[in-house]
Parts: sequence; C-alpha cells; structure tokens
Amino acid sequence: MKHTITVLVENKFGAFDRVATMFSGKGFNIHSISIGETEISEISRMTIVTEGDDKIMDQVVKQLNRLIDTLKVVDLTGINHIKRELALITVNYQKGSMEEIKNISDIFRGKIVDINNKTMMLEITGPPEKIDAAVNVLAPFGIKEMARSGSVALRRGEQIKALKKEYITN
Repeated sequence: MKHTITVLVENKFGAFDRVATMFSGKGFNIHSISIGETEISEISRMTIVTEGDDKIMDQVVKQLNRLIDTLKVVDLTGINHIKRELALITVNYQKGSMEEIKNISDIFRGKIVDINNKTMMLEITGPPEKIDAAVNVLAPFGIKEMARSGSVALRRGEQIKALKKEYITN
C-alpha cells in the first residue's frame, strides 16, 4: 500500500541527504519526493510517497523522527488530506490532432504552455490519479517528454500551530 509521509525538517545543509540516505540504507523505495520551504523560511517540508505495510511504515516514521534536523513526521495515509502534483507533458501532434489534444487538455483543466510545429507542451495539476489518467489519454498521440513534480500534501483543517510557536521561541 502506498503511503504519503510529510517530514518537517530544519532548512539546513544535509537534511535532505540524511532522509534519502535513511530510505536507501533501510532498502525502502521512494516513489516520489518533493521538498520546499514552508511559511517559516527556516523549515522545509518534504512530501514522500513510499510503499509498504503498516508495520514497515511505523518503522519508517520512527527512523525519520530519529534523524538530526527532523522536527515532525506525519504519515498522512488514513488522515483527511489534500495531495497534488504538477506534470509537464510534451506531446507530438499533427495537423488534425491539435484540436483533439487541446480538448483533452481542457477536460483535465490543463494549459498549453508551449507549442511549435511538431509538439505541444501541456501543464496539468491535480491528484496523482488525475495525472495518470491524463498520461493514459495522451499516450496514443506520442508523449515525447514528461516531467512530474512528485506529490505535495497537507492535512485538511487544523494546522501545526504548536510547531510554529515552539520553533520561533527557540
């Protein structure tokens, strides 16, 4: 089963490397990883999508909590959360298929962000399942190149206010 884990780390040199090394050292596979600053510039949020049963994920969370620079680890699986991803997809097109590709982009609420004589680049955002569906529909046209951001996720509702207070006072 896939799990989405968020890790708040101090925005310091080596924090990302320690997390990635922990996963590779324990033999855990990472399906996607995304990292960026939070509303507090000294803290970064990592969103990691990995796979394993509940026992393995409990071990992963415990290992992550032991790392230097780790402030908070939450397995969002089973918690009400929002997850999004960005994909840039370059598709081949011919004279007759341009309108069809544009319609597909509209259906997935995408944008055409680049076009030339042979290819169109689409930007599509949404849950990973929506990106997968768009890729499947666009595949027959010939996907020339694709880049996916990896998932970013936040739990719905109440935010982690205690962490902000704790971090700011230290």
